Amino acid sequence: MKSIFNFKHIMTGMLLIYIMICIGVWGFQRHLIYKPDTNIQSPQSYGLQGFEDLRLKVADGTVVQVWHHPAQTGFPTLIYFHGNAGNLGNYVNIFKIYAHAGFGILGLGYRGFGASQGSPAEQGLYQDARAVIHYALKDLQIPKDKIILYGKSLGSGVAVQMTIESPMAALVLQSPYTSIAKRGQDRYPLLPVNLLIQDRFDSLSKIQHIHSPLLILHGEQDTIVPVEDGKALFAAAPYPKTVVYFPLKGHNDFDNEKLLEELLTFSKETKLISLKGS
Repeated sequence: MKSIFNFKHIMTGMLLIYIMICIGVWGFQRHLIYKPDTNIQSPQSYGLQGFEDLRLKVADGTVVQVWHHPAQTGFPTLIYFHGNAGNLGNYVNIFKIYAHAGFGILGLGYRGFGASQGSPAEQGLYQDARAVIHYALKDLQIPKDKIILYGKSLGSGVAVQMTIESPMAALVLQSPYTSIAKRGQDRYPLLPVNLLIQDRFDSLSKIQHIHSPLLILHGEQDTIVPVEDGKALFAAAPYPKTVVYFPLKGHNDFDNEKLLEELLTFSKETKLISLKGS
């Protein structure tokens, strides 16, 4: 009888510990998802010439940081939604390569990242993205057929949502996930992540409603967002769509020149680059 009592006591204690862990994860989850760095310098200090360091006011009053480089004649502008860590300074190399090739850049620093105010959350990031899209269309007078929404990793979920709300000329997803809930459940299989998660970024349920030309870029050795996620999104997306898998690449070790090559090919095939004599 005593052993049964002890067993029940142990199980009750373990259940309480499990509940406390779940409560802790629920309260701390945004610190697990977002890893912002507020240490950022001007674009010029990173060697980015011709870039403006802008501040945009979002609908809820938050002021966010945006880096802008105008497109060369005949080239589209990329509205770039970055990953879950660091800030715009971590994307200097890819910005430099894309801008040098002729693409315009509007890189959004989410709330809480870099010099942007606030704290990151799914709905807040969507508000930030709406502000930069509005700035591109209204202030910079860039037509929709000259804008590509480009999302890397975490930013792929932002780019998908914005394409649902404001379809542009094309959508590019680099290392995209199906949903944050799925990624979290795979990482923490013993926790009811699907019940606890607040910021879901459920791209898989949305991508079937997208009709802009789509390009997916994914490394087959990605251990952060497995290539199976990219394959699932590609399968669910309607045409026109293109996918490029990089057999020897992971999540953050892409060859930027190869990314540029694929982006140029995609942009030419979808007639987003219009040059004299071409």
